[in-house]
Amino acid sequence: MKKIISKAKEYAFVIVLGAVLALDYRLFIVENNFAPAGINGIATMIQYKCGFSIGYMSLIINVPLCVFAFFFIDKKYAAKTLTFCVAYSLFYLLMGAWDIQRFKYVAADTDVFPAVIAGAICGVVSGFLYKASASTGGTDVVSKFLSIKKPQWNFFYVTFVINAAVAVASLFVYADINEKTSEIALNYLPVCKCIAYAFISNFIGNLILRGCKTACKFIVVTTHAEEINDEIITKLKHTSTRIVGYGGYSQQEKSILLCVVNKHQMVDFQSIIKKYDNTFAVAENVNETVGNFKKIK
Repeated sequence: MKKIISKAKEYAFVIVLGAVLALDYRLFIVENNFAPAGINGIATMIQYKCGFSIGYMSLIINVPLCVFAFFFIDKKYAAKTLTFCVAYSLFYLLMGAWDIQRFKYVAADTDVFPAVIAGAICGVVSGFLYKASASTGGTDVVSKFLSIKKPQWNFFYVTFVINAAVAVASLFVYADINEKTSEIALNYLPVCKCIAYAFISNFIGNLILRGCKTACKFIVVTTHAEEINDEIITKLKHTSTRIVGYGGYSQQEKSILLCVVNKHQMVDFQSIIKKYDNTFAVAENVNETVGNFKKIK
Protein backbone atom coordinates (compact mmCIF):
# COMPACT_ATOMS: atom_id res chain seq x y z
CA MET A 1 0.00 0.00 0.00
CA LYS A 2 2.84 2.38 0.85
CA LYS A 3 4.45 1.75 -2.54
CA ILE A 4 1.18 2.55 -4.32
CA ILE A 5 0.79 5.80 -2.36
CA SER A 6 4.42 6.70 -3.03
CA LYS A 7 4.03 6.12 -6.77
CA ALA A 8 0.77 8.07 -6.82
CA LYS A 9 2.55 11.02 -5.20
CA GLU A 10 5.36 10.82 -7.76
CA TYR A 11 2.97 10.89 -10.70
CA ALA A 12 0.86 13.62 -9.10
CA PHE A 13 3.99 15.74 -8.75
CA VAL A 14 4.83 15.13 -12.42
CA ILE A 15 1.30 16.27 -13.39
CA VAL A 16 1.71 19.45 -11.32
CA LEU A 17 5.00 20.16 -13.13
CA GLY A 18 3.17 19.74 -16.45
CA ALA A 19 0.62 22.33 -15.37
CA VAL A 20 3.37 24.73 -14.31
CA LEU A 21 5.13 24.50 -17.68
CA ALA A 22 1.83 24.98 -19.54
CA LEU A 23 1.19 28.14 -17.51
CA ASP A 24 4.75 29.26 -18.25
CA TYR A 25 4.05 29.03 -21.98
CA ARG A 26 0.71 30.81 -21.71
CA LEU A 27 1.99 33.71 -19.62
CA PHE A 28 5.48 34.38 -20.91
CA ILE A 29 6.30 32.63 -24.20
CA VAL A 30 3.44 32.59 -26.70
CA GLU A 31 2.51 36.25 -26.13
CA ASN A 32 6.07 37.44 -26.79
CA ASN A 33 6.76 35.79 -30.16
CA PHE A 34 9.85 33.70 -29.55
CA ALA A 35 10.55 29.99 -29.72
CA PRO A 36 11.94 28.30 -26.62
CA ALA A 37 14.37 25.43 -26.91
CA GLY A 38 13.63 21.90 -28.07
CA ILE A 39 10.63 20.27 -29.69
CA ASN A 40 8.27 22.66 -27.92
CA GLY A 41 10.14 25.47 -29.63
CA ILE A 42 9.33 23.90 -32.99
CA ALA A 43 5.69 23.53 -31.90
CA THR A 44 5.66 27.21 -30.89
CA MET A 45 6.92 28.28 -34.31
CA ILE A 46 4.32 26.10 -36.04
CA GLN A 47 1.56 27.70 -33.96
CA TYR A 48 2.92 31.15 -34.80
CA LYS A 49 2.92 30.46 -38.54
CA CYS A 50 -0.04 28.08 -39.00
CA GLY A 51 -2.18 28.52 -35.89
CA PHE A 52 -1.96 24.81 -35.01
CA SER A 53 -1.99 24.59 -31.20
CA ILE A 54 1.17 23.75 -29.25
CA GLY A 55 -0.93 21.40 -27.10
CA TYR A 56 -1.88 19.17 -30.03
CA MET A 57 1.56 19.35 -31.64
CA SER A 58 3.22 18.34 -28.37
CA LEU A 59 1.00 15.24 -28.17
CA ILE A 60 1.63 14.31 -31.80
CA ILE A 61 5.39 14.48 -31.30
CA ASN A 62 5.84 13.26 -27.73
CA VAL A 63 3.48 10.28 -27.59
CA PRO A 64 5.43 8.34 -30.27
CA LEU A 65 8.71 9.40 -28.63
CA CYS A 66 7.54 8.09 -25.25
CA VAL A 67 6.46 4.79 -26.83
CA PHE A 68 9.93 4.59 -28.39
CA ALA A 69 11.50 5.36 -25.00
CA PHE A 70 9.41 2.59 -23.39
CA PHE A 71 11.05 -0.05 -25.58
CA PHE A 72 14.52 1.37 -26.11
CA ILE A 73 15.39 3.51 -23.06
CA ASP A 74 13.55 2.76 -19.80
CA LYS A 75 9.94 1.87 -19.01
CA LYS A 76 9.59 4.00 -15.86
CA TYR A 77 11.27 6.93 -17.54
CA ALA A 78 8.91 6.61 -20.51
CA ALA A 79 5.79 6.32 -18.32
CA LYS A 80 6.61 9.42 -16.27
CA THR A 81 7.64 11.42 -19.32
CA LEU A 82 4.40 10.48 -21.08
CA THR A 83 2.42 11.50 -17.98
CA PHE A 84 4.15 14.87 -17.99
CA CYS A 85 3.65 15.46 -21.73
CA VAL A 86 -0.06 14.58 -21.61
CA ALA A 87 -0.58 16.77 -18.53
CA TYR A 88 1.31 19.66 -20.15
CA SER A 89 -0.72 19.44 -23.37
CA LEU A 90 -4.08 19.12 -21.63
CA PHE A 91 -3.41 22.01 -19.26
CA TYR A 92 -2.16 24.15 -22.14
CA LEU A 93 -5.36 23.51 -24.09
CA LEU A 94 -7.56 24.08 -21.03
CA MET A 95 -5.83 27.34 -20.18
CA GLY A 96 -6.80 28.66 -23.61
CA ALA A 97 -10.37 28.94 -22.29
CA TRP A 98 -9.37 30.50 -18.95
CA ASP A 99 -9.47 34.21 -18.27
CA ILE A 100 -5.76 34.75 -17.58
CA GLN A 101 -5.13 37.64 -19.96
CA ARG A 102 -4.44 40.09 -17.11
CA PHE A 103 -1.66 37.84 -15.81
CA LYS A 104 0.21 37.59 -19.12
CA TYR A 105 3.51 39.38 -19.55
CA VAL A 106 3.17 41.17 -22.90
CA ALA A 107 6.57 42.80 -23.25
CA ALA A 108 7.98 45.44 -25.55
CA ASP A 109 9.87 44.29 -28.64
CA THR A 110 13.30 44.75 -27.03
CA ASP A 111 12.35 43.26 -23.66
CA VAL A 112 14.10 39.93 -22.99
CA PHE A 113 12.75 39.48 -19.46
CA PRO A 114 9.95 37.10 -20.56
CA ALA A 115 12.62 34.72 -21.85
CA VAL A 116 14.52 35.03 -18.57
CA ILE A 117 11.43 34.31 -16.45
CA ALA A 118 10.23 31.52 -18.73
CA GLY A 119 13.68 29.93 -18.79
CA ALA A 120 13.93 30.02 -15.00
CA ILE A 121 10.55 28.32 -14.60
CA CYS A 122 11.41 25.70 -17.23
CA GLY A 123 14.73 25.06 -15.47
CA VAL A 124 12.95 24.37 -12.18
CA VAL A 125 10.49 22.03 -13.92
CA SER A 126 13.24 20.21 -15.83
CA GLY A 127 15.45 19.86 -12.75
CA PHE A 128 12.72 18.26 -10.64
CA LEU A 129 11.72 16.02 -13.56
CA TYR A 130 15.29 14.77 -13.95
CA LYS A 131 15.44 14.02 -10.22
CA ALA A 132 12.18 12.07 -10.63
CA SER A 133 13.68 10.03 -13.53
CA ALA A 134 11.55 11.78 -16.16
CA SER A 135 11.88 14.59 -18.69
CA THR A 136 9.92 17.15 -20.66
CA GLY A 137 9.98 14.87 -23.70
CA GLY A 138 11.08 15.96 -27.16
CA THR A 139 14.80 16.60 -27.46
CA ASP A 140 15.40 15.21 -23.96
CA VAL A 141 14.25 11.76 -25.12
CA VAL A 142 16.35 11.98 -28.29
CA SER A 143 19.42 13.12 -26.35
CA LYS A 144 19.00 10.40 -23.73
CA PHE A 145 18.74 7.70 -26.40
CA LEU A 146 21.79 8.99 -28.26
CA SER A 147 23.79 9.20 -25.02
CA ILE A 148 22.97 5.52 -24.37
CA LYS A 149 23.88 4.39 -27.88
CA LYS A 150 26.84 6.75 -28.13
CA PRO A 151 28.17 7.22 -24.57
CA GLN A 152 31.00 9.37 -25.91
CA TRP A 153 28.40 11.96 -26.94
CA ASN A 154 27.73 14.26 -24.04
CA PHE A 155 23.99 14.54 -23.25
CA PHE A 156 24.14 18.31 -22.91
CA TYR A 157 26.15 18.74 -26.12
CA VAL A 158 23.50 16.86 -28.09
CA THR A 159 20.77 18.99 -26.53
CA PHE A 160 22.76 22.13 -27.31
CA VAL A 161 23.06 21.24 -31.00
CA ILE A 162 19.32 20.63 -31.29
CA ASN A 163 18.50 23.85 -29.44
CA ALA A 164 20.92 25.78 -31.64
CA ALA A 165 19.05 24.52 -34.71
CA VAL A 166 15.77 25.81 -33.21
CA ALA A 167 17.38 29.20 -32.53
CA VAL A 168 18.60 29.50 -36.14
CA ALA A 169 15.19 28.47 -37.49
CA SER A 170 13.46 31.13 -35.35
CA LEU A 171 15.57 33.77 -37.11
CA PHE A 172 13.58 33.14 -40.30
CA VAL A 173 10.22 32.20 -38.76
CA TYR A 174 9.92 35.48 -36.87
CA ALA A 175 11.42 37.57 -39.67
CA ASP A 176 9.56 40.72 -40.73
CA ILE A 177 8.19 40.56 -44.30
CA ASN A 178 7.37 43.71 -46.20
CA GLU A 179 3.95 43.10 -47.79
CA LYS A 180 4.58 45.54 -50.66
CA THR A 181 8.11 44.54 -51.68
CA SER A 182 8.14 40.99 -50.16
CA GLU A 183 11.55 41.78 -48.71
CA ILE A 184 12.55 39.82 -45.63
CA ALA A 185 14.11 41.67 -42.69
CA LEU A 186 15.72 39.17 -40.33
CA ASN A 187 14.81 39.62 -36.67
CA TYR A 188 17.56 38.59 -34.27
CA LEU A 189 15.61 39.30 -31.08
CA PRO A 190 13.76 35.92 -31.05
CA VAL A 191 17.15 34.21 -31.44
CA CYS A 192 18.53 36.11 -28.45
CA LYS A 193 15.45 35.19 -26.42
CA CYS A 194 15.79 31.53 -27.41
CA ILE A 195 19.46 31.48 -26.39
CA ALA A 196 18.71 33.22 -23.09
CA TYR A 197 15.85 30.81 -22.39
CA ALA A 198 17.97 27.74 -23.16
CA PHE A 199 20.96 28.94 -21.12
CA ILE A 200 18.93 29.86 -18.03
CA SER A 201 16.77 26.72 -18.12
CA ASN A 202 19.83 24.47 -18.48
CA PHE A 203 21.72 26.31 -15.74
CA ILE A 204 18.90 26.12 -13.20
CA GLY A 205 18.02 22.55 -14.20
CA ASN A 206 21.61 21.44 -13.63
CA LEU A 207 21.72 23.32 -10.33
CA ILE A 208 18.65 21.46 -9.06
CA LEU A 209 19.95 18.17 -10.45
CA ARG A 210 23.22 18.55 -8.52
CA GLY A 211 21.23 19.17 -5.36
CA CYS A 212 21.46 21.70 -2.58
CA LYS A 213 23.20 19.41 -0.10
CA THR A 214 26.66 20.68 -0.98
CA ALA A 215 29.46 19.87 1.41
CA CYS A 216 33.22 19.49 1.64
CA LYS A 217 35.07 16.18 1.81
CA PHE A 218 38.43 15.93 3.58
CA ILE A 219 40.87 13.08 3.13
CA VAL A 220 43.36 13.31 6.01
CA VAL A 221 46.61 11.37 6.21
CA THR A 222 47.96 11.45 9.76
CA THR A 223 49.59 9.69 12.70
CA HIS A 224 47.13 11.38 15.10
CA ALA A 225 43.88 9.79 13.92
CA GLU A 226 42.27 9.37 17.34
CA GLU A 227 42.94 12.92 18.48
CA ILE A 228 41.71 14.47 15.24
CA ASN A 229 38.59 12.28 15.19
CA ASP A 230 37.78 13.27 18.78
CA GLU A 231 37.99 16.96 17.88
CA ILE A 232 35.80 16.45 14.80
CA ILE A 233 33.16 14.84 17.00
CA THR A 234 33.25 17.36 19.84
CA LYS A 235 33.71 20.58 17.83
CA LEU A 236 32.03 19.89 14.47
CA LYS A 237 29.46 17.27 15.55
CA HIS A 238 30.60 15.01 12.73
CA THR A 239 32.70 11.87 12.65
CA SER A 240 35.08 10.20 10.22
CA THR A 241 35.83 6.86 8.61
CA ARG A 242 39.29 5.50 9.42
CA ILE A 243 41.31 3.58 6.85
CA VAL A 244 44.78 2.07 7.36
CA GLY A 245 47.39 2.97 4.74
CA TYR A 246 51.15 2.94 4.22
CA GLY A 247 53.48 5.71 3.14
CA GLY A 248 54.92 5.13 -0.31
CA TYR A 249 58.36 6.41 0.68
CA SER A 250 58.66 5.62 4.38
CA GLN A 251 56.63 2.37 4.21
CA GLN A 252 55.29 3.34 7.62
CA GLU A 253 51.69 2.74 8.64
CA LYS A 254 49.45 5.81 8.37
CA SER A 255 45.84 6.46 9.26
CA ILE A 256 43.58 7.91 6.59
CA LEU A 257 40.47 9.73 7.77
CA LEU A 258 37.57 10.34 5.42
CA CYS A 259 35.23 13.08 6.64
CA VAL A 260 32.42 15.13 5.07
CA VAL A 261 31.52 18.45 6.73
CA ASN A 262 29.31 21.39 5.91
CA LYS A 263 30.94 24.12 3.83
CA HIS A 264 30.74 26.70 6.61
CA GLN A 265 32.82 24.31 8.77
CA MET A 266 35.80 24.23 6.39
CA VAL A 267 37.78 26.84 8.31
CA ASP A 268 37.16 25.08 11.64
CA PHE A 269 38.27 21.77 10.13
CA GLN A 270 41.45 23.34 8.78
CA SER A 271 42.24 24.82 12.19
CA ILE A 272 42.01 21.33 13.70
CA ILE A 273 44.36 19.84 11.09
CA LYS A 274 47.00 22.56 11.57
CA LYS A 275 47.52 21.56 15.22
CA TYR A 276 49.11 18.21 14.40
CA ASP A 277 52.44 17.31 12.86
CA ASN A 278 52.82 14.49 10.30
CA THR A 279 49.38 15.43 9.00
CA PHE A 280 48.06 16.74 5.71
CA ALA A 281 44.65 16.80 4.07
CA VAL A 282 43.08 17.00 0.65
CA ALA A 283 39.76 18.87 0.28
CA GLU A 284 37.11 18.29 -2.40
CA ASN A 285 33.68 19.75 -3.05
CA VAL A 286 30.73 17.38 -2.70
CA ASN A 287 27.59 18.19 -4.66
CA GLU A 288 25.25 15.99 -2.63
CA THR A 289 25.30 13.29 0.03
CA VAL A 290 23.01 10.27 -0.28
CA GLY A 291 22.33 7.11 1.71
CA ASN A 292 20.75 5.96 4.95
CA PHE A 293 22.46 7.16 8.10
CA LYS A 294 21.18 6.69 11.63
CA LYS A 295 20.94 9.85 13.69
CA ILE A 296 23.17 9.74 16.74
CA LYS A 297 22.14 11.88 19.69
